[in-house]
Amino acid sequence: MDSAAATQAGRLLESAVEALPEGRLAEQLEGGRTLRVKLGIDPTAPDIHLGHVVVLDKLRAFQEAGHVVVLIIGDYTARVGDPSGRAAERPVLTEEQIAANGRTFSEQAFKVIDPERTEVRRNSEWLAMSSDELFRLVRRFTVARLLEREEFSRRMKAREPISILELLYPVLQGYDSVAVEADVEVGGTDQKFNLLFGRDVQDAFDQPAQSILTMPILPGTDGTRRMSKSLGNYVGITDAPEDMFGKLMSVPDAAMGEYYRLLLGAELAPDRHPGEAKRELARRLVERFHGADAAAAAEDRFDQVHVRGEVPDDVGEAVVEASGPNGSVHVPALLAEHFDLSRSEARRLIDQGGVRIGGRVLEAGRLDVPAAELDGEVLQVGKRRHKRLRVAGTG
Repeated sequence: MDSAAATQAGRLLESAVEALPEGRLAEQLEGGRTLRVKLGIDPTAPDIHLGHVVVLDKLRAFQEAGHVVVLIIGDYTARVGDPSGRAAERPVLTEEQIAANGRTFSEQAFKVIDPERTEVRRNSEWLAMSSDELFRLVRRFTVARLLEREEFSRRMKAREPISILELLYPVLQGYDSVAVEADVEVGGTDQKFNLLFGRDVQDAFDQPAQSILTMPILPGTDGTRRMSKSLGNYVGITDAPEDMFGKLMSVPDAAMGEYYRLLLGAELAPDRHPGEAKRELARRLVERFHGADAAAAAEDRFDQVHVRGEVPDDVGEAVVEASGPNGSVHVPALLAEHFDLSRSEARRLIDQGGVRIGGRVLEAGRLDVPAAELDGEVLQVGKRRHKRLRVAGTG
């Protein structure tokens, strides 16, 4: 192997968990041609979070090495539901939700990858096939092979249901690789079966089989479970700067090493003070996605609220109406309207002591408050969200 290909392979394999088959990527690079590097994303949520950034950064590294990224928006496979890392079939979204999420996801991806070296495709282009075509595709593969995946084996032993759609998923994802003639596919470690099965599908269509790279999965802000919007432990790349800063400051100390390696490409010094390490992490990531001025302002706001215990200078106003009995305001409805919460989530926060009015914790079970007690006061939800209340007709 020539030294240039070996050097490039070494750089591209940095931070990857596995590169399979071993040595295959280096062989591909030695050929000197532009590789087509695939990432498939099912748009089941509209926003990109820092967990996605780990994989997107790897795609950017391929682009900087002269290769082309093929970003596949799985608008068709999202209807099926990928079982990777899940204990049950995933709920299926409507076509309108999938289309809207796909548009948002691809736009946000360009905050990380280079749009000039990206080919965006939607797999409905080739998967919206006739039943005859689908039968010709799936008859090439056996149920025994599909049941090798760990999730299916575990659910079978537990006598939990597995839908036929879920069994089809790896076949459909693998056919994506055929459709775009992928040379390399990148994904999280939970995608290993699907990525390898893509090689089987390419072999079945007499196409050179892709190499695969699996990337680590970033833990969420709870430090244990994978980052996920559905779990509420995520940091979105379009989060407001102060929200992004605050969320990153809440990451447990034990997870900081992974955050540094996966998001900053650096090792965390073992003797570094955890608080200072978090500040640097938060500052650099907010600066990356929002700019230096926004990062400085977010840090100042964090200190104002969390260090000095002050109300933010720029707290927004919420106008409320006394629509309850005896001129009261129903607090769960207020939180739902102004803080993007469901009423059940709002009641749970109140019961947990997570809501303050005028700096005082709203006691559990107190859901209706006289309007006179709210006018002019600051309503605080959690640690980072504030609104100054004004009762309609008083100002």
